[in-house]
Amino acid sequence: MAHFRADPAVQSVEWKTRGHDAAPGLHGALLAHGFVPADAESIMIGAAAALVADVPLPPGVWLRQVTGPADVRAVSAMQDVAFGDSISEARAEDLLRRLSAGGGTELWAAGHEGCVVSAGRLEPVAGTDFAGIWGGATLAPWRGQGIYRALTAQRARSALRLGKTLIHSDSTEYSRPILERYGLVKVSTTTPYNWSREN
Repeated sequence: MAHFRADPAVQSVEWKTRGHDAAPGLHGALLAHGFVPADAESIMIGAAAALVADVPLPPGVWLRQVTGPADVRAVSAMQDVAFGDSISEARAEDLLRRLSAGGGTELWAAGHEGCVVSAGRLEPVAGTDFAGIWGGATLAPWRGQGIYRALTAQRARSALRLGKTLIHSDSTEYSRPILERYGLVKVSTTTPYNWSREN
């Protein structure tokens, strides 16, 4: 934390613990250094092929890969709103860095007219058969209409094109049941602990 506090560009830090790790005293140490635990998430693993499906989108909803800076910023802002956070320029910049780092990260979005309503990343893991699906978020008025499911299917197709046959994801209680229906299995839990310079 001394390192992060010394860098004024760092406004927030997330530290994720894993339910299967033995780390006595870590919870107390994180709390003592100003971290606040969020709800536990499910670590899900399964076959990418099981997630591939033809999912009809609601009328007027589009789905595509996003690469341009303006579109990436729009996705980042939507995710902030969907997760109940303030819109963060720093998170948008981090997302732009991830996409330009050359590791194969892809950003997929769904929208209606000019507004992004759902999005998520695909992150291939080098040297493995895995790709991660991350940041899946859908604005509340658009949930329950198959949009997240269609985005997940598209990311799974892309993973298979990249030669990745397995998917892993840290899932909230919104996305866990969707992934379970298509064969992904909960293997452990993860708890995000968040520190913010504002606290």
